[in-house]
Amino acid sequence: MADRKRILVADDDPDLVDLLKMDLANQGYEVLVAMNGKEALQMAMGEKIDLVLLDVMMPYIDGYHVAYEVTSKLGSGAPMIMLMTSRDTAREKGIAIMSGAAEVLQKPFEMDALHRKLAEIFAKT
Repeated sequence: MADRKRILVADDDPDLVDLLKMDLANQGYEVLVAMNGKEALQMAMGEKIDLVLLDVMMPYIDGYHVAYEVTSKLGSGAPMIMLMTSRDTAREKGIAIMSGAAEVLQKPFEMDALHRKLAEIFAKT
């Protein structure tokens, strides 16, 4: 299925990654996985990805830096980025936008909320 959206899930919590991978695949997305910021950056720069679902606090490189590097280097060809954080999203939203993220998702979150945000983001593209 050539028109399936490709999502890179980047988080250092293996349980959350497994849950997201299974759920998003069931929603019809093709899912790739990175377990730290360094892997996420390499994959986002080297693969054709439609969206990066990116944790803020990760080993090696944090999500803000990954988002900034990807969006600044790939420009209009960069994938959309949705940051996930357990921090206060009201306070983090400005930093997220400056780093190039399209959206911020507060952890913990309901899967329905994630599905709605993904639908909104993909409707804009």
